[in-house]
Amino acid sequence: METRDDRLYSKDHEWVLSEDGQVLIGITDYAQHALGDVVFVELPEVGAELSAGDVLGVVESVKAASEVYTPISGRVIAVNEDLEASPEALNEQPFEQWLARLEPSRPEEMQTLMDEADYQVLCAKEDDDG
Repeated sequence: METRDDRLYSKDHEWVLSEDGQVLIGITDYAQHALGDVVFVELPEVGAELSAGDVLGVVESVKAASEVYTPISGRVIAVNEDLEASPEALNEQPFEQWLARLEPSRPEEMQTLMDEADYQVLCAKEDDDG
């Protein structure tokens, strides 16, 4: 399982990358492995105001459809439209394929997310419990 030290992570297996006062949100390598082959991605509407924990989108795989939750509150300012045509890119490069770019409305929520080391511990525990 790949992780990156430049991101923060949620317990629901989303990653958050802070970039010039905005954040990119995607799913982790752990999440894409659990999902299997991704066949469809439903993205949020640009302009949508989301609160932490709201559904950001849906990722469908050959196994199941899974909701993706936004780890922080904010306004959606862009979506990765490339995923609509090539959803399998989430399997190939989960850390390069973001779902949405948000303008955070409560930046302090970033402090509730895990760093890379804590996220690796969470994944190891879930593998042991699985």
